[in-house]
Amino acid sequence: MKIASVRTHLLEHKLDVAFESASMRFDRRAHVLVEVECDDGTVGWGECLGPARPNAAIVATYANWLIGENPLETEKIWARLYNALRDQGQRGLAVTALSGVDIALWDIKGKHFGVPVSILLGGRFRESVRAYATGSFKRDGVDRVEDNASDVARYRDEGFHATKIKIGFGVEEDLRVIRAVRNAAGSDMRLMIDANHGYDAVEAIKLGNAAAKYGIDWFEEPVVPEQLAAYREVRARQPIPVAGGETWHSRWGMREPVETRAVDILQPDLAGVGGFTEAKRVADLAALHGVRVVPHVWGTAVHIAAALQFMAAMIPSPVRVNPIEPILEFDRTHNPFRQAVIKTPIEHERGVVDIPNGPGLGIEINRDALAEFRMGDI
Repeated sequence: MKIASVRTHLLEHKLDVAFESASMRFDRRAHVLVEVECDDGTVGWGECLGPARPNAAIVATYANWLIGENPLETEKIWARLYNALRDQGQRGLAVTALSGVDIALWDIKGKHFGVPVSILLGGRFRESVRAYATGSFKRDGVDRVEDNASDVARYRDEGFHATKIKIGFGVEEDLRVIRAVRNAAGSDMRLMIDANHGYDAVEAIKLGNAAAKYGIDWFEEPVVPEQLAAYREVRARQPIPVAGGETWHSRWGMREPVETRAVDILQPDLAGVGGFTEAKRVADLAALHGVRVVPHVWGTAVHIAAALQFMAAMIPSPVRVNPIEPILEFDRTHNPFRQAVIKTPIEHERGVVDIPNGPGLGIEINRDALAEFRMGDI
């Protein structure tokens, strides 16, 4: 079996109502899928985190080194592609594009052997996971405090046990939102906050100390990802556990944050860290240092399926009778092609998501949706 072709599918939908995190504005949803086809007809699918067109361009570059290769040799291919752009691409888009390719190759490997990717990763410790609702961005034309509280009340009614809200818009305004959201959630719903690196260390420390009384599970990306000393300062000078990792790429990008305990919770993204091949190494690194792993997820059902396969195989740390279980980030913002790209949507039932048990990622692509949401030319 040899790789015969590598293609990308650029998907886009313009939003009726734009929304913002502290670091980015979204007036459309845009994602890129990677399709790798072998000479025997086996097809694997992956997804890249981040800007769709630049990722697609780098995947097209990688295709030159992929054609004719054995797709089962995932370690060999990963090393070759990483090294091909190593001098200028140790982080960022070179790795996010590699992630999409790697996920597709593992999908092929699972289909070849007739087992889910999670079995190839070492075995399924769980058949389902609890999900937390991600949403509560800042939306145009509405009162943020009331809007976010309404979101969280709805997530609670839908059965979610936890939710994550966006902050980073100013300490006082964020505290008003956190207070309103906690009131809407009640005392027993877990609550996380995500600044999307919108604060400096002084603001983050002030916010963390003031917000701790609202029972916050973690404080995500309090400062920009390059400032690891600031991460450590925030972690030391306020009581909420600090999380981060979606913008750190590969084991090399994760090493210093883990080894220096810049975070309590590491959040590698399967579509950004380097795919399954690298995510497993990152999880092992975190386990060595006693850092909890909760993967970041943002994208289509292909991305969600990859995260679920990885989470199925995550080794409990520590192993105990009632282990700490990973929880799935479940995006609730508007994205009409999120689930449309697969024939059987991955949905939650009262906040619980079953992990697909079919070969590879366990999903089947809906090509009609790829055509419907195809990104237009520049």
